[in-house]
Amino acid sequence: MILKEYDFKIIKGPHFSEKSSFISEKNNVLIIKVSKKATKIDIKKVIKRIFNVDIKNINTLIVKGKLKKNKKYTYKRNDWKKAYILLEKNQNIDFNINKNL
Repeated sequence: MILKEYDFKIIKGPHFSEKSSFISEKNNVLIIKVSKKATKIDIKKVIKRIFNVDIKNINTLIVKGKLKKNKKYTYKRNDWKKAYILLEKNQNIDFNINKNL
């Protein structure tokens, strides 16, 4: 199977937070950051191609950027999109990072 450059532009990386780690432990869910233009079908094809797992369901949402204030300036962070990917039973993707490297 040949992976294309476009496949890696869709997936930006895993999303790590307290909520995401709790959800992924409780359910068989993977939470990743994706391109804002990516559709559910694109995400499903890429995840299947790269990680070779079966996907049950995908939910996506756009996270609005926060408004930040500095002493002189006020600016807005960029909006970004994340995908909640529900994997089939006995399927797993592990994103543990070894910090001893």
